[in-house]
Amino acid sequence: MIKLAVKWLLYAAALMFVANVIGGIEVRSLGSALVAAAVIGLLNMLVRPVLVLLTLPVTVLTLGLFLMVINALVFWMAGSILAGFAVAGFGAALLGALVYSLLGVLIDAVVETAL
Repeated sequence: MIKLAVKWLLYAAALMFVANVIGGIEVRSLGSALVAAAVIGLLNMLVRPVLVLLTLPVTVLTLGLFLMVINALVFWMAGSILAGFAVAGFGAALLGALVYSLLGVLIDAVVETAL
């Protein structure tokens, strides 16, 4: 349970970092970042597998690169659902999802070895 709470806080911090580094992404507060991190996690768990399955032929044709587009769509979808988290356009969503995913890999590696 501690791992989950630590990951959630670190993902929220990563989201705030992404908002500060990339133009077009706005996170209004730490509370908004916490909610956005949870919503992105839920969308990745529920919506992303359906999108991956529906776009499997395109993903195979692009040798997996279309998965970045799916990540961007999920990131953009979270921005359109939440009030305290906004994504200006698809370009910002693509870049933000890429940086957020890279930070997520780093967070997972650090938390798994530390806790």
